[in-house]
Amino acid sequence: MTRPRIAILAMGGTIATRPDASGVMQMGLGADDLVAAVPALAALAEISAETVSRVGSHSLSFDQIHALAARIGALDADGVIVTQGTDTLEETAFLLDLLLDRDIPVIVTAAMRNPALTSPDGPGNLLAAVRVACDPWVRAHAAALGVMAVMLDEVYAASDVLKAHPTRLNAFAAPQTGPLAALVEDRVVPLSLPVREPMTRARARLGAAGRGKAQPVALLWLGLDEPGHLLEALIGQADRLGYRGVVLGAMGGGHVPERIAPLVTRLAGLLPTVVSPRAGGGPLLRQTYGGPAAEIALRAAGLIWGGRLHPLKARVLLETCLRAGLGRDAMAEVFDAFG
Repeated sequence: MTRPRIAILAMGGTIATRPDASGVMQMGLGADDLVAAVPALAALAEISAETVSRVGSHSLSFDQIHALAARIGALDADGVIVTQGTDTLEETAFLLDLLLDRDIPVIVTAAMRNPALTSPDGPGNLLAAVRVACDPWVRAHAAALGVMAVMLDEVYAASDVLKAHPTRLNAFAAPQTGPLAALVEDRVVPLSLPVREPMTRARARLGAAGRGKAQPVALLWLGLDEPGHLLEALIGQADRLGYRGVVLGAMGGGHVPERIAPLVTRLAGLLPTVVSPRAGGGPLLRQTYGGPAAEIALRAAGLIWGGRLHPLKARVLLETCLRAGLGRDAMAEVFDAFG
């Protein structure tokens, strides 16, 4: 029986660290090192390994992920595994899902425990990711599954996965939907298929987004008694401090403090401004509450509604829309598909 051809692209992160002379963990391991640490991979697949970068994911850029997507698009493989740091895994996985349209499994994995600790999880996560990429059900449903994240024997959709804890081993979850599959013994147990229509509609609108220029997007989290000084600064500067769009991590079902509602609506007239739930996800309200600071008035004033997208993913989507040159109405249509 022919083994699947699985390409492993290493981007750095905790999974690829090693201690320096002082014992502090530094980037250093490459794709070949990661593969060598998991001899069982050879029984599952024909493995090719490529080191793309050796950086922490907190230092990755949109341009690097666009370049990674282009590299994945050019690979002749039956599945692709990307290893990186956990700091931005939910963002890079979501961006890859926006950019890629391949019918092979594409999986992002990482590690919470570095290789110097007892029971590091990197080798197990890499083995699990390759097992998922080789699984017949996953391969048959690859287009329907989209880009996936595999962490601690669970498989998550890129649109739904979140890093829910900064340090715990079980740091990743999909609070809105749960996992797509679980690994038990040597089996991949399917649990669900994701709703793919929002991603399909977004890809159709975005087109050749990868050819565009990076577009900085500000992420502003709104909290109790926010005075709005950063909003005033954005409005007051002709170049908008270099930003080309804004995502507001808003309260409740899509609310802002009433004292800053006039600033928010002014900003929406100057820059594409997306409202996303600071709670971390779940569809926003659209037509329940009145008043100038609630959803009915904000939507009427031109705020783009982020639906169920976490603010981090709303920022990724807005940057991609801007890079693709979409107008405000087209952006609103893309976001609207996400609920």
